[in-house]
Amino acid sequence: MKVNKLKRHRKSLTFYSSCCGFRKPFKVLCDGNFVHHLIQNKITPADNSLANILNSDVKLFTTRCVLEELKRLGRSFAESLEAARQLKIARCEHEKCEHAAKCIMDVVGENNSQHFFVGSQDTELRRKLQQVPGVPLIYGLRNALFLEPVSAFQREFVKTSEEARSHITDREYKMLTNRLQSTSNDEEAANSADEEKDLGDQTKDVKPVKKNRSSARNQMGVKDRPQFKRKKAKGPNPLSCKKKKNGNENHKAGSLKEKTEGDKKRSRKRKRTRKGQQNAAVTD
Repeated sequence: MKVNKLKRHRKSLTFYSSCCGFRKPFKVLCDGNFVHHLIQNKITPADNSLANILNSDVKLFTTRCVLEELKRLGRSFAESLEAARQLKIARCEHEKCEHAAKCIMDVVGENNSQHFFVGSQDTELRRKLQQVPGVPLIYGLRNALFLEPVSAFQREFVKTSEEARSHITDREYKMLTNRLQSTSNDEEAANSADEEKDLGDQTKDVKPVKKNRSSARNQMGVKDRPQFKRKKAKGPNPLSCKKKKNGNENHKAGSLKEKTEGDKKRSRKRKRTRKGQQNAAVTD
């Protein structure tokens, strides 16, 4: 049950924050019955209990008319009167003290411009405030506090106001048309001035020219007859040709070949010895 309660409260808070402009810390306007209920059920400190519901720091307010009403109720409400005097006072325009419900309705006004949460145990007052756009209501049930869900009137009012903001008003439409007309007139005047200036410059620069087709063609470099280029024989591709060898390189190569051949011939010569001479030398 507690989880569902927190979900409902979170949905209501997001609606009032995003659609009605409520910002933290929230302000709670309390009447005498609500303060008395907090004292009787020992829901103290009240600011901590309300902060748990609204998930934010709170500032508690009341009015002078509420204090006067609690004072007239006698000793049974003396403790509630002392607790109410500790709250901040919301300014009301009443010279004479009015009924607490009427005073709270006047402080809230037509659209709750000061963004008050209203804490009240008066069902008739809460029913009237449900018809005022952007007024979240808090009430107590035994030792628990509840934030009323968003009423159908609140949702419908927000929907119609958003649709109205998306459309352009008659005044804005007139301003837009006048601005477009003025800009178009300025552009036309600027374009006409530029055209007149260009025409004046062209007339100054124009000079009489004799019609001579041949001179004009010669000046432009245009020839009377087409001339074709003859194809010439092209040489071989230099990249595909071998490099030429110099005479010194040929001479060096020939001398190297001769040296190698002479070395080979010398290496092939063998010394010959006769067997008879070897034998004679042995016998001696």
